[in-house]
Amino acid sequence: MKKEQDIIKDTDKNEKVQESSKASNTSNDETSKEQSEENHEGTALDEQDISEEKSTNKDKEEKEELSETEKLQLALDTEKDKHLRLFAEFENYKRRTSKERLELFKTAGQEVIQSLLPVLDDFDRAIKELEKSTDKDSFSGVELINNKLRETLKSKGLEPMNVKAGDVFDADLHEAITQISAPSEDMKGKIIDVVERGYTLGDKIIRYPKVVTGK
Repeated sequence: MKKEQDIIKDTDKNEKVQESSKASNTSNDETSKEQSEENHEGTALDEQDISEEKSTNKDKEEKEELSETEKLQLALDTEKDKHLRLFAEFENYKRRTSKERLELFKTAGQEVIQSLLPVLDDFDRAIKELEKSTDKDSFSGVELINNKLRETLKSKGLEPMNVKAGDVFDADLHEAITQISAPSEDMKGKIIDVVERGYTLGDKIIRYPKVVTGK
């Protein structure tokens, strides 16, 4: 009887040990599972962090590349603008120097022609006096020289201004040296006499006609 009781006790003891072992194993399995899940979550978080970091670095690199492109485009636009400005300045310089050169030629020619105007005045006075003379040969010689000189100057652009007595006085075209009483009512404000002939060189008046006006 005592032996049976001992056997039962041993059996209960073994069952308890097995249950304790199972509980311990179950606890270990749960702990391992939790640790595994924690490791898995940690690994997932690490992978997410790495992915986000790569994405950030990629965006940063794209921004840096875009920034470099913008810098290059800005530099290119600046050089284009500088080139266009230099080209425009050079074109303006060419036009200006060309105009100045033409003006220089005109001015030089104008000075020479203007210096010959008193000679033409002398020819006009000489011809008027010779018209009163009976020496027709002298008159013909002076008239020939006068005509030749005038034709030469005309080929250079010199033209006498067509002003005569009876024309209406225009302050923009005539130079009044004096006023006298008009011989008639219709001569008031008009040219009574032309004292000195005026001339144009091209489209420019180089000497205004000197006139006497009626009042």
